[in-house]
Amino acid sequence: MSNDQYYGGQQYEQPYAENPAEVTQTWEGQTWDTSYQPAVSYEQIQAAQAPAPQQGAYQQQQSYGEQQPYQQPYGEQQPYASHGSPAAYYAEPVAEPVAGHVPVAEPVPAAPVAPAAPVADDGPAYSSPTTSGNVRLTDAQRARAEGRSPVIEPGMQPAALTAVLGLLLAGGASLGSYGLVVPLVLLQGLTAAGWFRLNGMWPARQGIALAFLGGLVSDAALLATGREHAAAAILGTLGVWVLLCLVLQLRSHADPDERMYGLMATIASAALTVVATGHLGADPDAVVVGGIAVAAAALARALPLPGPVSLIAALLAAAGAGIAAGGLTDLGTSGALLGLGAGVCALIGLRVASYDYPSRFVHMTAGVALPLTAAAPAVYLLGRALA
Repeated sequence: MSNDQYYGGQQYEQPYAENPAEVTQTWEGQTWDTSYQPAVSYEQIQAAQAPAPQQGAYQQQQSYGEQQPYQQPYGEQQPYASHGSPAAYYAEPVAEPVAGHVPVAEPVPAAPVAPAAPVADDGPAYSSPTTSGNVRLTDAQRARAEGRSPVIEPGMQPAALTAVLGLLLAGGASLGSYGLVVPLVLLQGLTAAGWFRLNGMWPARQGIALAFLGGLVSDAALLATGREHAAAAILGTLGVWVLLCLVLQLRSHADPDERMYGLMATIASAALTVVATGHLGADPDAVVVGGIAVAAAALARALPLPGPVSLIAALLAAAGAGIAAGGLTDLGTSGALLGLGAGVCALIGLRVASYDYPSRFVHMTAGVALPLTAAAPAVYLLGRALA
């Protein structure tokens, strides 16, 4: 069987035995290749490269090497024969190449691009400290990118809340120390939460809780020792809380820069919350005058006036409210000086609440609380000096 080839259990006469290059070896076992690649003979390669043959030569070529197209459609598997060879190959019919013809792929038209929808630019320019999900730059972010001071005033609504809280402090002071504790605790909570958010640190539950706890401890120490020892109670609590914040930050595993930033924010928040206890240690008449003066200054500052005019109007409103509230108390006309001092501190607090990361949450916390918190030292010191 030198000139014969055994394939699939049957003997076939090998017409190309004298040309070994045209003998193709085909694997009969199953492999991981799921598609059959038909073998291209040497005659087909020559037919593709040579010019189109005549009809007689084409018939002679077909009779010389019989090649039947595969009729079995791809994907329909047939069972194997008993001798182990496939019954049919699974492939599509192979089209005969046409000499001199090169197929060219038709260009696919590009899909039309829909124009981007215009971004609505309405509403207040509030946003979170990060710009994730917000494609519109706020006024503060644009000013910071341009190197200007990103200042956004809280507006009338926070000023109204400041006025309400100032009147609550004045009414609580007229009732006594325990009547003043309730609005004071609310003021301290807003101060602790607003300061962390003002510095872009949110949520900072541990820092807020620590600062708020410092204010509560300061209130309790002052109530226990009395108004005559208010300075000792406030400064003692402040010193202990600074040391506590330092110890807690040293135990942190954050980066040194982040640890220092968190330490300063926690100490500042705790200090402001403790300093707000000055309303509880001040003279009740001074608290009444200071609360009314801060309320008048905040409302006047929120009026739609030019910058210098608004500033002067706020100071005049604070001094006038101090004179009016002093007439209701024992301070008399000296209440104008106390009201003016409280108004200056309130404007400083409003300025701080308008800077760095202004947002609606900042304005509803720090913008409400910082004017009254910043006025606490002036109310305490000027009240004792003028009483």
